[in-house]
Amino acid sequence: MGAEGDGGESRLFFLFFFFSGFCSLVYQVVWLRVAMAAFGVTTPLISIVLSVFMAGLALGSWGGGRLVRRSGKRPAAFFVRVYGATELAIGVSGLVVVRLLGAGRGLLAGSWGSAGHYLASGSWIALVMLPFCTCMGATFPLAMAGIRRARSFSFLYVANVLGATAGTLGSAFVFIELMGFRKTVWLAAGLNAMVAVAAFAFAPGAAGPANESRRPEQAAEKGATDGWLPALLFVSGLASLGMEVVWTRQFVPFMGPVVYTFAAMLAVYLAATAAGSRIYRIRVRRKSTDRRNLALAAGCCALLPLLAADPEISLPHRVIVGALRVLAGVGAFCGVLGFLTPMLVDRWSGGDADRAGRAYAVNAVGCILGPLLAGFVLLPEFGERWTLVLLAVPFFVFGLGGARWLLAGSVALSVVLVGATRDFETLYPDAEVRRDHTATVIAAGAGMNKMLLINGVGITSLTPITKMMVHLPLAWLERPPRKVLVVCFGMGTSFRSALAWGAEVTTVDLVPSVPPLFGFFHSDGVALLGSPRARVVIDDGRRFLERTAEVFDAIVVDPPPPVEAAGSSLLYSAEFYEAAKRRLRPGGMLAQWLPQGERIVVSSIAQALRREFSDIRVFPPVEAHGLHFLASNGAMARNSGAELAARVPPGAAGDMLEWGPAATVEAQFELMLRGEMTLDTVIDADRGAPALTDDRPVNEYYFLRRLGRGAAYFVR
Repeated sequence: MGAEGDGGESRLFFLFFFFSGFCSLVYQVVWLRVAMAAFGVTTPLISIVLSVFMAGLALGSWGGGRLVRRSGKRPAAFFVRVYGATELAIGVSGLVVVRLLGAGRGLLAGSWGSAGHYLASGSWIALVMLPFCTCMGATFPLAMAGIRRARSFSFLYVANVLGATAGTLGSAFVFIELMGFRKTVWLAAGLNAMVAVAAFAFAPGAAGPANESRRPEQAAEKGATDGWLPALLFVSGLASLGMEVVWTRQFVPFMGPVVYTFAAMLAVYLAATAAGSRIYRIRVRRKSTDRRNLALAAGCCALLPLLAADPEISLPHRVIVGALRVLAGVGAFCGVLGFLTPMLVDRWSGGDADRAGRAYAVNAVGCILGPLLAGFVLLPEFGERWTLVLLAVPFFVFGLGGARWLLAGSVALSVVLVGATRDFETLYPDAEVRRDHTATVIAAGAGMNKMLLINGVGITSLTPITKMMVHLPLAWLERPPRKVLVVCFGMGTSFRSALAWGAEVTTVDLVPSVPPLFGFFHSDGVALLGSPRARVVIDDGRRFLERTAEVFDAIVVDPPPPVEAAGSSLLYSAEFYEAAKRRLRPGGMLAQWLPQGERIVVSSIAQALRREFSDIRVFPPVEAHGLHFLASNGAMARNSGAELAARVPPGAAGDMLEWGPAATVEAQFELMLRGEMTLDTVIDADRGAPALTDDRPVNEYYFLRRLGRGAAYFVR
């Protein structure tokens, strides 16, 4: 595949870049997750990590190209050795970056302001990640210079993207579940070291002159003077990464907010890109392709997600069907970009490593800006549909002057796609819809059938369970609560119940648009938000606990469903409970709600709690399914329903019984007390389960175990 001239040399470098791409995506997945655990699951933080990653690629591509140009007369063996040293340096990252990012959590803990925290954490992330990401970017120009016979950028690009696809699927579906994050990056580090050793061993055989050929593979003399090529490279990077943000909001409702949804989207993106690049490699020997026609095709295909994510197209909501929607929606666009991007780099560089490095850097800069533009500017203002349109428009501009029939056809099809398709919120015509840089939020329904949807996923409902998350632990306290923290706002029911106790209540939620919808779900919501005892903080719950110096009588945690949602383990892990424990007063209590989950997940979370708290009680809910955990580092009294009821003030009692199901406060408590189970019983549901930690997020990675034994291992 892609071999030409010296077949052995070609195959060797193809393998080098396959494994290099594999490792790079493994690092990106793990580093992002470790940074989230250390500094918060917030959109700005995620943008910082991805921007640093892409900035490193851009800087490395540019710097590597300059090194090649300044080292002009050196033999190919020199560049092969430098390439090997670069791969070895990348491998070192697998041993140190995870540790350094984790160390940053302790260094930056404290009462930083929000802007100060982002500045400090962003600086630390850049300091830790940027050198290694720069090495990743430098591999392209170094390898091009080290191959003795002329090779195009696309030759290495195909291998790299195929490796990235394998890295995405391997890390998400196999390695992290089996080994955890740390050992997964150790595996990648070993592969980088293997590539480095192979490159050093090959270097003596590359004794000829470096590849200084300027011979283009597709009319490079003409292409190198086309000023449109760098601009189109920039736009393709900006649009493709900006559209990834949009695709997440469009397709998650059909596949669920789980790790495998995002992995499937990224895998389709990379696999289609690799297919397009491979087609370019085949076609490049036969005939030229007008970049204007490709730009028109990209602009039209960019709008296909409007059709694939149309909720009025009735299909089963299953992961496989959802993956087919993703493939139909984004596959064609990514395939066109897979053809277009290496073609533009080849034409601009003409086989010159320095020019190729600069061209790839331009594309990477677009990739940095795309998610920022889409997430923070376009989506909050225009929504998914018109953000896609705005990102597609530049392709049509670059396509002007192309084939008239293609221009007319692509414009006509685009008009049909925009005008005839529907968005997810059209399913709820009377709903309140809000958008921000984090999510699209829908509040719909009436009476007790109201719904809250985040990016199309149902988050919660009006249920007495969310009331008892608060009333049970507050009634168990030996003295009336003064300060309460509610992690995750949802419909605001738990927040409202805590205020009924007369305490100062702080609530933390990740999505800015969620708390303003409080009045939709509760008639007194607007008034309660204005209470001097109420405080709403838009932040990651764990990051808030790490930054604040406050202490609370009770901390109530209600992570958004499902239990296996991507990132949710950061609110169930031993490290999270350690942070929460530090923010509790002596005798204070943590209340953790856990919906229905696999036995291994329930056991794993119970063990994580036992690591940090000395006394833990487990109760069933007042209706439906799930478990209430109460945890304290002081011995909890064995209270009866009557004793708990006597501690409930009148306002809280009225709130507690508002939706039943019992007629009295005492009876409501007794419903839960009668079903109490021991912690050992919960843990023994799966004795082989490890404690849930940041490194082993058992709840999020489940593909292999469900594949092997089915998904019937649940507890109620």
